[in-house]
Amino acid sequence: MTPLLDIQNLVVDFKGESGPTRAVDHVSFSVGRCETVGVVGESGSGKSVTSLSIMRLISEPPGRISEGSITFHESDGSSVNLLSLPPGKMRTYRGKRIGMIFQEPMTSLNPVFTCGDQVMEALLQHETKDKKEAKKRTLALFEKVKLPRPETIFDSYPHQISGGQKQRVMIAMAISCKPDLLIADEPTTALDVTVQKTILSLIKELQTEMGMGVIFITHDLGVVKDIADKVIVMYRGKIMEQGATSVLFERPQHPYTKGLLACRPPLTQRLNKLPTVADFMKVVQGIPEETGLDLQAVYRDWAEKPSGREAQQKKIYGQKPLLEIQDLNTWFPVNKSFWGKPKEWVKAVNGVNFNVYPGETLGLVGESGCGKTTLGRTLLKLQKAHSGKVLYEGNSILEMSDSEIRPLRKDLQIIFQDPYSSLNPRMTIGKAIEEPMHVHRLHEKRLRRDKVVELLERVGLGAEHYGRYPHEFSGGQRQRVGIARALAVEPRFIVCDESVSALDVSVQAQVLNLLNDLKQDFGLTYIFISHDLSVVKHMSDRMIVMNKGVIEEYGDAEEVYQNPKSAYTKSLIEAIPGV
Repeated sequence: MTPLLDIQNLVVDFKGESGPTRAVDHVSFSVGRCETVGVVGESGSGKSVTSLSIMRLISEPPGRISEGSITFHESDGSSVNLLSLPPGKMRTYRGKRIGMIFQEPMTSLNPVFTCGDQVMEALLQHETKDKKEAKKRTLALFEKVKLPRPETIFDSYPHQISGGQKQRVMIAMAISCKPDLLIADEPTTALDVTVQKTILSLIKELQTEMGMGVIFITHDLGVVKDIADKVIVMYRGKIMEQGATSVLFERPQHPYTKGLLACRPPLTQRLNKLPTVADFMKVVQGIPEETGLDLQAVYRDWAEKPSGREAQQKKIYGQKPLLEIQDLNTWFPVNKSFWGKPKEWVKAVNGVNFNVYPGETLGLVGESGCGKTTLGRTLLKLQKAHSGKVLYEGNSILEMSDSEIRPLRKDLQIIFQDPYSSLNPRMTIGKAIEEPMHVHRLHEKRLRRDKVVELLERVGLGAEHYGRYPHEFSGGQRQRVGIARALAVEPRFIVCDESVSALDVSVQAQVLNLLNDLKQDFGLTYIFISHDLSVVKHMSDRMIVMNKGVIEEYGDAEEVYQNPKSAYTKSLIEAIPGV
């Protein structure tokens, strides 16, 4: 059967100060109608560059498609090489025939246009000239992707909605013209498990309805197993292995694929340390190829339960709380009177009470828009509270002036959810990490560069990255820069807001191990915000489940997962994609 899209020997190079870098190295694969091809691999493996090449969105310079062909086969039997089309003709394919859900919705949406206008633009360009019809279809799309209050979000600007809601607006835009091929680049990264399940079902439903081919790029192997017919494993621009999903997961052939499968935090047991691909490859080297490799044997090497957890927890909870949160409320006005007085509120955080103890990792999970990020930002006075108290070592943070809280900023840090918008595009990442050291007068000036390089190496980067700018990094690499910057001032308490959501499974394992090592070495305390329950369970001593601004469930992480008391928590656990 003729495929919908056929890629042959694709080569993409990027020109840099130190010479050309080959991002995609002779990649070949095809996508059939109604077929879902999953593309997996570590951050920087060339997954996104391959997808951007299909859309002809590689910036030239510095990028260049050096070799290969990308053939789009029409339903009437004709075909066209997308790489040979003039820009005007390519625009008739881009958006209409080939839709794309981009990796970072925070930076892909235009901040000066409402969400509704941006989806309508695609419809008015390709489908209809009637604005009323375009608005009606946009609202229907918002309902289809499960956005709350579609009318309100239609008139909202991107900064007024949550990260997960922005991702859903991007999905609505990509499917608005019912494309023949949908390229989904990390489409569920910012989504909680229940909405992720809904979106995956939606993509499958649209695929069946329209005979649409899907290229699904992700680092979440559980999602790939659930949705893909065929899987392609990429590493450093090359395809390591490809084949039917069931075969690849049950009998992976390449050691790299086996390593990726071993990295995800298992839900059935708590590990001392997560294996990274590098760790796994070391194990592989010691096993003769003909004997095969038992993944479970590797897991057993790593899976000893943390020794002395009960004694450790007794020590943690025998202390005075580091943070005390009392009846905290953070409300946002959504409807005002003629005189500007709020008539209606969105209660993002509504009457929340809990304590955080020194040396604890407190997990915070819930659906997108449940108030997780707002709560984390309110604790650090980055978001104004409506009422309530936040006590840090007995001192009320919310009552402090800006000058009074400034010295505390060294102790209280945050790793932001969006790694791109939290970095200055005009500042090298070395200077961005060094800046807080300068502000808080840490280390001698001549030693700061060495400290930055040390931090970069600890989060999986290197000295060669010091002078590079944020746009020169992949999404996962930028997230690591954000983590290094938060650690630069040697804090006591860190809010990790989706700090590993953009990372591939291997780097995620590395960063989670790093956060746990730093917690032990420096006595750090974390609030760990995530929509990934397997990660939260691995990291947390206790877990809070939030729903619509209130605490739904609160207790020991193991106990909450094994014996959930609320129907909401059960629904979150049931929606976790399994490997």
